[in-house]
Amino acid sequence: MHIHILGICGTFMGGLAVLAKAAGHTVTGCDANVYPPMSTQLTEQGIELIQGYEPEQTKLNPDLYVIGNVVSRGNPLMEEILNRGLPYMSGPQWIGEHILQDKWVLAVAGTHGKTTTSSMLAWILEDCGYSPGFLIGGVPLNFGISARLHGKDASSPFFVIEADEYDTAFFDKRSKFVHYHAKTAILNNLEYDHADIFPDVGAIETQFHHFVRTVPGLGRVIANANEASLARVLARGCWSEVEKFGSAADANWTLTEHADGSFDVLFNGDKQGTVAWRLDGAHNRHNALAAIAAARHVGVPPAEAIAALSRFENVRRRMEVRGTVSGITVYDDFAHHPTAITTTIAGLRQRVATQAQPARILAVLEPRSNTMKLGATKAALPGSLSEADLVFAYGATAGRDALGWNLAETLAPLGSKAKAFDDLDALAQAVASAAQPGDQILAMSNGSFGGIHEKIIDLLTKTCKTTT
Repeated sequence: MHIHILGICGTFMGGLAVLAKAAGHTVTGCDANVYPPMSTQLTEQGIELIQGYEPEQTKLNPDLYVIGNVVSRGNPLMEEILNRGLPYMSGPQWIGEHILQDKWVLAVAGTHGKTTTSSMLAWILEDCGYSPGFLIGGVPLNFGISARLHGKDASSPFFVIEADEYDTAFFDKRSKFVHYHAKTAILNNLEYDHADIFPDVGAIETQFHHFVRTVPGLGRVIANANEASLARVLARGCWSEVEKFGSAADANWTLTEHADGSFDVLFNGDKQGTVAWRLDGAHNRHNALAAIAAARHVGVPPAEAIAALSRFENVRRRMEVRGTVSGITVYDDFAHHPTAITTTIAGLRQRVATQAQPARILAVLEPRSNTMKLGATKAALPGSLSEADLVFAYGATAGRDALGWNLAETLAPLGSKAKAFDDLDALAQAVASAAQPGDQILAMSNGSFGGIHEKIIDLLTKTCKTTT
């Protein structure tokens, strides 16, 4: 089959393209912005890329057009497809019908932690010899790729997928995850997000309820016992076995934390082993519990899953060190929701607390997600940043990425320790000027942040003349 993918350079659609190519299909695609690194990865796979959405692309005569949710009515190529009655399908539906059919699907859903938990789960299965395929919205460092059809054993039935609650396409407003038909489903957490498509948290809970309805009776739902929103979802109906993780009284999977960052894993009160790793934060410990529980459903003994996590290397853009200059460390993190910002800063604070000398955290934030730009969660922003020593935030005041609210006013409760900028170079200069040896600079955005990490590192290097 020849498929032509509209919106191919998105993380999900780019992963779909890789899987389709590996499955033997002819793959071409287009996007409004064809640029590295995704364009390079796809070209290396032998996938032809076209800049823009000109109607003339129908001359390629593919068997099917696969539509990403970045495409909307008015898109010239989409309008040509509709006018001519050409066959098309959403990306999630294509994945469900052509890749996940007959697979044991392990789907990871939640407002936060989907990428990290999916990566942990895929790595556990890989390390334990299960050769899973996967499609993840980031790049697990253990694999170096975001998607693959299978491991060394091509007959492996296992496939791990990051199960997004965002809508499927302009013609299918169901959440993506209803197309995946998971046999093992992780419900990591559920908060209000995606304000551009959901009016309130109840609407998101309804989509999670639809997701739960697709899990078969012999399947298993792994749910966060600490989340009242997930309790409401399960109360609406669940026809599968349920195991819960967290610290609530009804949790099956719990943990005991140690001062060195390791933690014991307990199942129904019985110790299964101790996870010793380099990751920080309570959120990552709970992600690990979920991954261990899901792996057990396919047959991985918890002790083996725990051992595998000691070799887990995290995900790009999750507390990724981008450089160190004269004792000043610059991190890149994907945190873009107040809860994620809170847990990321808390994890870093826990890490630096073990150092001989106290270290300051300089939080550098771009509120770039649609939810953030609409201001739906802005009231929670000062609280989420309160544990940082200094806060530098960027918000465009003009153009398509402009915030719909006043960033400086929103950060005012933080007082003099927070500053807002509408110029990236000025922000970088302010951060570099404020930084002192030992400081931890934490840059958070769900986009490229205009290369702010490199800007800060370059300025620090010019000032300090010493880099490692």
